[in-house]
Amino acid sequence: MSLESVVVMGGGVAGFATARELRARGHTGRLAIIDPEGLPYDRPPLSKQYLMGTQDAARLAFEPAEWFAAHGIEVVHGTAAALDPAAGRVTLEDGTTTDAGAVVLAPGAAARRLDIPGADHPGVLELRTRADADRLRPHLRPGARIVVVGGGLIGAEAASAALALGATVDLVEPVDPPLVPVVGPDLARRLHAMHAERGIRVHGSVPVAITPPEAASPSLSTPSDGVRPAGGASPGVVPGPRRVLLADGTALEADAVLVGIGIVPRTALAEAAGLAVEDGILVDAAGRTSHPRVFAVGDAARTRLADGTLLRRAEHWEAALNSGTTAAAALLGQAPPAHGAPWFWSDRHGVHVEGVGRMAGAGTHVVRVEGGVPVAAFLVDDGGRLTGCAAVDGGLTVRAARRIIDRGIPVDPAQLVDPSVPLKKLAR
Repeated sequence: MSLESVVVMGGGVAGFATARELRARGHTGRLAIIDPEGLPYDRPPLSKQYLMGTQDAARLAFEPAEWFAAHGIEVVHGTAAALDPAAGRVTLEDGTTTDAGAVVLAPGAAARRLDIPGADHPGVLELRTRADADRLRPHLRPGARIVVVGGGLIGAEAASAALALGATVDLVEPVDPPLVPVVGPDLARRLHAMHAERGIRVHGSVPVAITPPEAASPSLSTPSDGVRPAGGASPGVVPGPRRVLLADGTALEADAVLVGIGIVPRTALAEAAGLAVEDGILVDAAGRTSHPRVFAVGDAARTRLADGTLLRRAEHWEAALNSGTTAAAALLGQAPPAHGAPWFWSDRHGVHVEGVGRMAGAGTHVVRVEGGVPVAAFLVDDGGRLTGCAAVDGGLTVRAARRIIDRGIPVDPAQLVDPSVPLKKLAR
């Protein structure tokens, strides 16, 4: 396979990491990133700092335009319409084509949609891109009524931001508590309880319909004094749905609805190109797809091991970054980089959550409690090895846990539980 040129299709963290790593590892040929949004930028701040207005669009960029020029990385503002793996040819929606010795697919994932009446209303929003955040931000204001569907990481972060910006928030989540497979049951209960403790109304149900705004709703008109009542639309904001109906009979008034119920990998381009797909673009441990000229990285990729085992898709930021650096090494025929146990982070209501490793499956859950509340949770396998850890405002604990997991250090569950024992002591 010629590496005179490489085209990376997608400018999220996985695509950017692939391009950056190729240059860092010595690739001197043509290198291009094609993305419908142009300059590659980071996504996690969209539901945190960017949504809150504490980080602007310029600071979302992984690097300024000058960096890409200095490193000889062409950024193409466009959308791929077709891929010919045999020829290494990518065709964009505007009809232009580009050829490459290797193609790296990094299309990411789309937000999962509600399949109920009214879900296609323009006031029903999602949060995957900067444009999505820009559509949501004007709705987050004092007096606005926001319904968030989904209590996972994105839903919880957005609900927290909406509340902090003065909106009235209803959170709809049928699982009580969500995130048990990610942080364990004890921390999951603590994190989910934070919503109600801070004034968010939590509903353990599911939406069944969303009604459109009434033709002449008084709440959508501006009174003569120029002051809009609570729930009224701000200038330039699409009026939101009037009501979200839940399966338990509850009706929630809403100026905007944010849906955060998971993601769907973008595989259409790969399928049309004849690549193997099964809830993701199938790749080997190095990111190679079923065609030797094409690799896939990030949220859209799903690893199939040499024995045929299909792993779950990894949907966290660091996993996407690692998949890009691994693919870059494989493209250059170099040894893959070493990666530690998978790690993630999230923020809500002023607390920081981190997790590492596996917190679901076989093993024993143990919990560290301080001041009467769980601050860290661990999963220990039957052989006394730590497989996972999650913590609230416990970055040092999680970093130490990662060293323990990566080194396979045996642990005593009694010491994990004891708040007087620093985890870094166990990592030595």
